[in-house]
Parts: sequence; structure tokens; C-alpha cells
Amino acid sequence: MNRFEEQLRAAGMSAAASAAKGKLCASLLAELRELRGAPVELACAFCVPGRVEIAGKHTDYGGGRTLVCAIERGFCLVAAPRLDAKIRMRDVARGSEASFTFDPGAEAARGGWSNYGITVARRIARDFPAARTGADIVFASDLPRASGMSSSSALLVAIFFALAEINALARTVFFGDFIRSREDLAGYLGAVECGAAFGSSRGDRGVGTLGGSEDHVAILCSRAGILRQYSYCPIRFEREARLPEDHVLAIAVSGVQADKTGGAQDAFNRASGAAREILQLWRSATRRDDASLAAALASAPDAADRLRDILRKSAAPGFAPDLLAKRLEQFAEESNEIVPGAADALAAGDLARAGTLMDRSQRMAEALLGNQTPETIELARSARELGAAAASAFGAGFGGSVWALVDSTRANEFRDAWAAGYRKKYPDRAEASEFLITRAGPGLVQLESSFSE
Repeated sequence: MNRFEEQLRAAGMSAAASAAKGKLCASLLAELRELRGAPVELACAFCVPGRVEIAGKHTDYGGGRTLVCAIERGFCLVAAPRLDAKIRMRDVARGSEASFTFDPGAEAARGGWSNYGITVARRIARDFPAARTGADIVFASDLPRASGMSSSSALLVAIFFALAEINALARTVFFGDFIRSREDLAGYLGAVECGAAFGSSRGDRGVGTLGGSEDHVAILCSRAGILRQYSYCPIRFEREARLPEDHVLAIAVSGVQADKTGGAQDAFNRASGAAREILQLWRSATRRDDASLAAALASAPDAADRLRDILRKSAAPGFAPDLLAKRLEQFAEESNEIVPGAADALAAGDLARAGTLMDRSQRMAEALLGNQTPETIELARSARELGAAAASAFGAGFGGSVWALVDSTRANEFRDAWAAGYRKKYPDRAEASEFLITRAGPGLVQLESSFSE
């Protein structure tokens, strides 16, 4: 057992996942040594997980609630400082590299993975003017790309942590004033990704996705074996619920990619845009200045009815009244009923109730939110038919994945049957699809602050 594996097991990761990640980190260190052409004297290493959104579809950026956990797949990254301001990155799995510098005006092409590194470096250059120590970064991931498990946000978080460690950002005035917890840091990284302002930081264009900070919260703040309920705008931890110890999560990757900086970006931004338009209509009609859609709904007992009336009379360009009404109903029920109800049910061990609530969440995603594809609809339906205690699509939608809560003693049997049925019905998706088993894992683990070879 190497030192990486030991630290991951201590964080609560399962023995099998810890062994695999520990081996991967050791191989990345050798890759970093090869990239530099010299021994690695100082380095940092991180394991950054993907996440599953159990409930809370498109609610975080509206100030709503989510129920999330990390999974045992994700990124492993090692990095070492350079003597200049250059940042050189190597994706071992893809066999590709990218190089850039700390540049407050840097541009990035939409859709490429290097966009995340450039976005982080650009924001650091703006928010931390003294941070100019470059890095050699080597990483690999076992997260399926554009699958709804936050591979993009996990990569952004991993790059930030490497550059933050090398440039000692935690000792800066900005950190001292605005980032005092992992939740604060998750909020900042959500702002980096979407380009929003944070604290004294004015923000910029981000990666082009107008999302929230749910992914970053789950990646940074999760605990092994635990679901965590948060609300947003600002981020507030509300409660925990332990996943049943005799159950695991089976995840089906549909093979329909939902790349939030690529083809799915416009659809994702339209869903978030509808929530922002509802809030703006409310503000205009009421002369209130509520910070989020959730705050507007909570402002008075009759707020929901008043909003429905406002939307019926609306004439917002690009958003029909019926579309906005559906978005409101989905947001309100998902945030105020589905999320806390599912947490209650799982905490009480009432899997039947949890399953019923998640079926409702899935139906609303299909009929009201409109972010499902035939493939994800079929995967959620067939999971329940095969005996899953609960199942639902998750993430941005427009492709992606479905989770299912299954008895651990028959998890492999369930996974194989689920995969066979899906691939028979959608043979054109067979090659790109993937079916995996995971437990709720720990959030980001910094494996070692320094070591020598």
C-alpha cells in the first residue's frame, strides 16, 4: 500500500477505489518527472471526485436546494512549480498537452478541455496579481466525459488547487477576507466557472456556462457514505442523510454527451435563463430586490400565486408564458418538496418513499424542465423496473447519466441487466455507454503538500 492509497482510505474511500487511485497517482508522479526531464523535488497531489446529484435538478443557481454526494471516480493530479509563469498541462489519458500563462486577458476556444485551465489562470491573474509562479501539471481521470458527473467542474477545481498551492493563495488578503471555509471556496470556484463576481472580484466571462455552485460544493464538501443537503445564493449547509449501508449507487452513462461548454451549452443556458427571467419579472412587478428565485418564493405566503399571475401576463422575448410557468413549477417543487422529502425518507430508511419522490422528480424533468432525452428517460424507467429502490437522471441533462439505488448484494447483477437492456434498445449508444457501481465518496483530498523523488 503506497502513501497515496493510505491517505485515500483514511478519507473514507473504499479499499478497491483507494488502491486504484493510489496506483494512478504514483504513475502520474513518474509522468511528471518525464515531462520535466528531471527529478521532482517539490510537488502537490490531489484526488478530485465527480459527483452525483440525487435531487435538485437546475435549482442551485436559483438559490434552491440540492441533495448531493461525491463518487469514487474523478481526477488525480500532480503538479510541481516552475521557475517562470508558464503553465504546462498534460492529460495522460488523452495524450494531449496545453500551455498558457497567467494572463488577465487570455482567450480560450469554446469546447476544449484547455478552456478550464485558461479560465482558472485568467481569473487568478485578475484576483491575485502577485501569483505568477507557473506549474507543470499532469492529470488523469476515470470520469466519463460530459456525462453529468461534473467532469468539467472537477477539472477546473483540480487545476485551481494545484495553482493555489504552488502560489500560496490561501495566505493572501483575498482568501482571508472572503474564503474562510470549503463552502466559501466552492462559491468562489462556481463564480470562476460561470464568470460571476465574488467578494471584491469583479468576475469575467468564465467558461461560458451560466450555472451555479452545486458541483463545486459536492466536489469540495462531500463526506464518504453521506448525502449532503445545501441551499444556495448564498451557500448554506442544511443537513446530512446517510445512504443505506447495504445499498450502492449504480450509474448508467447514456452515451449522449452533454458538454456544457460545447453542444449542450445553449440548452443549459436557456434553462438557467428561464429562472433568471422569472426572477426579473418578479422584481419588475413587485419592486422588490430578492436575490434569487428561491428568496422570491419565500418572501410571502402568496408569493408563488403572485408569480404565476405575473408569468401568465408576461411577454418576455424568447420565453413564452407557458415555458416560464413550467419552469417555476418544476423549480418550486424540486427545491421545496423533493429535496427535503428525499432527505427525510433516506434518513428514516424509507426507501419506498424516496423512490416515489424521485419518480416525481424524473417526471417533472421530462414534462416541465424539458432536459431529458429518450435515452435517459428509458434508463430511469428500466432501473425501476429491474428493482432499483430509486432512480433518476441527474446533472445538466440534455444527455448524460442516470443513477439507481440498488442492494449491494445484487449490484453487479443489476448493472449487467440494466446495461444489456439499454444496449439492446439503443444499439447505436452501446459503444459510448458505460455502467458502473460506486459508493458515496469523500470530497477533494489533498494527498501530499510536498515530497521529493
